[in-house]
Amino acid sequence: MTQNPVEKTPVTLLGLGAMGTALARAWLAAGHPLTVWNRTPARAEALAAEGATVADSAAEAVAANALVIACLLDDASVAEVLNGTDLAGRDLVNLTTGTPEQARARAGWADGLGARYLDGGIMAVPPMIGVPQAGGYVLYSGSQELFEQHRETLGVPAGTTYVGGDAGFAALYDVALLSAMYGMFAGAAHAFALIRKEDIDPTEFAPLLAGWLTAMAPSVHQTADQLRSGDYTRNVVSDLAMQVAGAPTFLETARQQGVSPELLSPYFQLMRHRLTETDGKEDLTGVIDLLLR
Repeated sequence: MTQNPVEKTPVTLLGLGAMGTALARAWLAAGHPLTVWNRTPARAEALAAEGATVADSAAEAVAANALVIACLLDDASVAEVLNGTDLAGRDLVNLTTGTPEQARARAGWADGLGARYLDGGIMAVPPMIGVPQAGGYVLYSGSQELFEQHRETLGVPAGTTYVGGDAGFAALYDVALLSAMYGMFAGAAHAFALIRKEDIDPTEFAPLLAGWLTAMAPSVHQTADQLRSGDYTRNVVSDLAMQVAGAPTFLETARQQGVSPELLSPYFQLMRHRLTETDGKEDLTGVIDLLLR
């Protein structure tokens, strides 16, 4: 006797930019019935050929399925697109990039319309979507019931990480992680600038740089432990006083190489400020407290 295949959850997707299109193809490939809508209809043509149902309006798309995914330009776009749609009884998952406060406000708005709400922060670029080995994932916060009910469907395009019932946490985690990324990019930019005028092949320098950054990355665990305990002197290897004393070497090397110190100077300034408030025997963790002022 032939068994019927497991019925897949139907999905409505609003927004077919590069990320939205990648999400759509992942759900289609996994066999999920998919209804799509985009402000520019032409973007839906290829997906229609691949099996998606194209709605004529956002309202029609929302009415098609209980699970509605929004992947739009910004929070204002979400408000505009969903204005006048009937969200009562729907599960709205918002994968649009926004701030924590926007996510919290959007959750309250959705609740007022009778919908469950889940906010998402996508930690991936479009080529990583639908490719499990790429390591991409989506941070989710808001209705845990919604998340648990649709966990399998949400996990089709990328891994899932639920970070709490506060709808703003996914956006907060997203921006915090990306902020650290940009800090890393800034440091890498300064490093490449230092060698730029020399007879040094950047492709030979890059593996050393990547290896060093990888070796330093686990230090975030010690920082987290110190923040939780409140003891910034725990397991210190290179204390604040020693690192402040070494800072002039970095700045002078930049001057000699004809490189602007503007990416490093603000951090060194915070280190010096922190040293005026302590005996210098702590780690660099205290700089975090200065940023909260």
